[in-house]
Amino acid sequence: MSIEVLVPNLPESVSDATLIAWHKQTGDFVNKNENLVDLETDKVVLEVTAPESGTLSQILKENGAIVTGGEILALLEPESAQKSPAAEKQTASAKAPDNNGEDIPLSPSVRRLIHENTLEASAIKGTGKSGRLTKTDVLDHLNKQTSAPVATQNASVETQTIAPPQQTGSEISKPGEPPTIASNLRPEQRVAMTRLRAKVAERLLQAQQNAAMLTTFNEVNMQSVIDLRNQYKARFEQKHSVKLGFMSFFVKASIEALKHFPAINASIDGNDIIYHGYYDLGIAVSTPRGLIVPVLQDADQLDFAGIEKCIADFGEKARAGTLTYEDLKGGTFTITNGGVFGSMLSTPILNPPQCAILGMHAIKERAVVENGQIVIRPIMYLALSYDHRLVDGREAVQFLVTIKECLEAPAHLLLNI
Repeated sequence: MSIEVLVPNLPESVSDATLIAWHKQTGDFVNKNENLVDLETDKVVLEVTAPESGTLSQILKENGAIVTGGEILALLEPESAQKSPAAEKQTASAKAPDNNGEDIPLSPSVRRLIHENTLEASAIKGTGKSGRLTKTDVLDHLNKQTSAPVATQNASVETQTIAPPQQTGSEISKPGEPPTIASNLRPEQRVAMTRLRAKVAERLLQAQQNAAMLTTFNEVNMQSVIDLRNQYKARFEQKHSVKLGFMSFFVKASIEALKHFPAINASIDGNDIIYHGYYDLGIAVSTPRGLIVPVLQDADQLDFAGIEKCIADFGEKARAGTLTYEDLKGGTFTITNGGVFGSMLSTPILNPPQCAILGMHAIKERAVVENGQIVIRPIMYLALSYDHRLVDGREAVQFLVTIKECLEAPAHLLLNI
């Protein structure tokens, strides 16, 4: 009797998913818990694994199909108790190690890139751990592929020995293909927007249209935090097996400020204001698929080590494409760090239904005046965007000043004063 391969149950906030890549074809033998297909939702990429070992007898949903929870994706013929010689041979070939590195698991983002560009994983040399393919490896391979046609086209124009392509500048290549080279050497490529990118665009537009968004700025002298971190980072890492970064200081300072100004930890629901008696802080993370915001649940209950471990775990999951819905659920306040990309100053956009978001920026040495003397200090600009329907300007400014005070005198965080 055939076994049905089903779309897993999706959370209430997710209505459907897009089938982006089959990793097995009809007739292939698969092992139990081996990944069969990737499904992309608005937030994460889901891996659908084989419920039992057997042969994939029929694929019912093709790449690009929109599916909902519980739908049948494929039929699997279970492995018989007495295997036929052909099945045994197929099983052995499925399990046999291969020298080309194909058996090394790929992250969903890498698999998606390979699938969209119709590449063979075995043809790409991996530079990751144990020869694992990384996104950079695939992009480098694509650059080499596209540079060759461009070089050939340039040569044909110069020597006039090869006729130019019979295309106009308005023609656009299909998704997954190298950019089409037009006769005037102005290539273009049209690709479908990912569900995550489309969802981000929708939510950002919603935030701008539905909120009275303003931004207030301040600057913070990071010298005390830097000195404290340099003094204890080696002992901290030795004891907790995680590095002491700056984000844990900002999380702790934000929680202290949120306790003083509960309206900034609130949200609007219709004509009602919901004041949250807990502190679930979202930490914006940039991934190959787009910006996502995993959430530190009950962040006020975590110490510095707990915060750093959670953030490191989120970063690792984001790179591997394994963040779950539980990681992204909820959130009462968000912190985003554009400074890691070199941003000096920006105005972050709200993450609905939250009413405020804190933007961190690059730390730069600047000339400041202390006690009548000009000195050089490591300064970071901070930005707080907020919904003026719920938060007054006075509260927003004082909230940012509280964060500044906590960071310039870390004793506030350690002594809870």
